[in-house]
Amino acid sequence: MSSPEQQVETKKSRRNFLLVCAAFLVPIVIAKVALEQQWFNYGVTNQGQLLDNPVSLTDLSLTEIQPEKQWLMVFNSPDKCGLSCQKSVNALANTYVALGKEMPRVQSVLLNNGIDNEQFNLSKWKQYQVPALSHPQLVPGTMFVVDPLGNIVLTHQPPKDAEQLAVFGKAVLADMKKLLKYSRVG
Repeated sequence: MSSPEQQVETKKSRRNFLLVCAAFLVPIVIAKVALEQQWFNYGVTNQGQLLDNPVSLTDLSLTEIQPEKQWLMVFNSPDKCGLSCQKSVNALANTYVALGKEMPRVQSVLLNNGIDNEQFNLSKWKQYQVPALSHPQLVPGTMFVVDPLGNIVLTHQPPKDAEQLAVFGKAVLADMKKLLKYSRVG
């Protein structure tokens, strides 16, 4: 026969054993459910949209744009640059300045399809007049990043409302800093 003290001690040890087992098993079960229910994006570290098929500037007949061993932040302006377009250009200009010490490695390019130079301070932008681009992801009003070898890496779609411009600028800045950090070119 066991004494009441031994029974209490046995219950405590069983409870402690079950708590330790639960402490190890519960996170594993939660992780398994999270993976099966797809609660997370798998391996997504970029904010913009990566291009599935490689596209170069020469493929788009943009041979006059030469990266010159620099990354390019290219804004493809629409035919009529309204207020949201103007704010997007200003947000990208601020993003370029926010690069700080990495600014010499990046050049901002404006594919000018209808922007009045008097509306903006475009001194930091290289401007080019270009025909409409034929690639479906490079529609007017989008921003895309070109590597120093002339390949388009990713695109960003500027938001329509002004409240989302700060998020847009931060997303472009995060992508640019990550690309510049891991790049040995440019």
